Amino acid sequence: MKTYFDCIPCFIRQALDATRMVTDDPVVQERILRDVLRLVSELDLSLPPPALGHEIHRIIRRASNSPDPYADLKAHLNTAALELLPELERWVEESSDPFDSAVRIAVAGNIVDLGFTSEIDPQEVRATIDKALAYPFPSGAIEKLKAAASAARSILYLADNAGEIVFDRLLLAQLPGDRVTVAVHGGPILNDAMRTDAEQAGIGELAEVVDNGSDAPGTVLEACSREFRQRFDSADLIISKGMANFETLNEIDRPIWFLLQAKCPVIAREARVELGTMMILGPSQ
Repeated sequence: MKTYFDCIPCFIRQALDATRMVTDDPVVQERILRDVLRLVSELDLSLPPPALGHEIHRIIRRASNSPDPYADLKAHLNTAALELLPELERWVEESSDPFDSAVRIAVAGNIVDLGFTSEIDPQEVRATIDKALAYPFPSGAIEKLKAAASAARSILYLADNAGEIVFDRLLLAQLPGDRVTVAVHGGPILNDAMRTDAEQAGIGELAEVVDNGSDAPGTVLEACSREFRQRFDSADLIISKGMANFETLNEIDRPIWFLLQAKCPVIAREARVELGTMMILGPSQ
């Protein structure tokens, strides 16, 4: 999808938040923000927002000499999510349809996003899961995803954020692990999950973990490694988590199932849903 005018204030807000995280020197902060504003003024709006966010956060990392401004917060989010994991596992185990519940919890986990919050509020998580467990997803959507997963010889699972990746464990446990590869990011960007996050979340116990060779948000295929693109092109089924992956892949002709929440007006407009909608979108939708 393209970048909308409404994305620009979000770029600036994220840049300011990240800048304050990496330095309290007002001179450095001003230099970074001026560089970011200069870049934003020259943006190619035909590119998806994550491609542009990629360049902005490279400026921040270079100017601040901080390779991963969100490292501590990501570890904190993973730890907080892991504390909730036993309760989440019980919900799935006690469900009359574990696959259905695991999909719903995976979608609910998309609330963990440092673009919007730096904390996991257990009460908010439980409220969101309660909402997801009763949410009126399109008729037959989860059943179709289950059938596609059963038939697929290879499944590529595109992880989204730290913290959220713990919620993905519930769905990964319902998939045929010998046919599943979980892809994380190859370099630090925002709170997107990397190998260290997958390790902390115990994802390797459930599936093979690879990185996409890129430090761009979402999945900007042109920035990904050849090895990852080969996996992407050959996968029978791709499960894509989160908004940035939707922004970068929603126009790609592959068997992709998008699991996310429309947390901003731009995504809601692009997906033609109301703000706050929980989404399970299959290839034909």
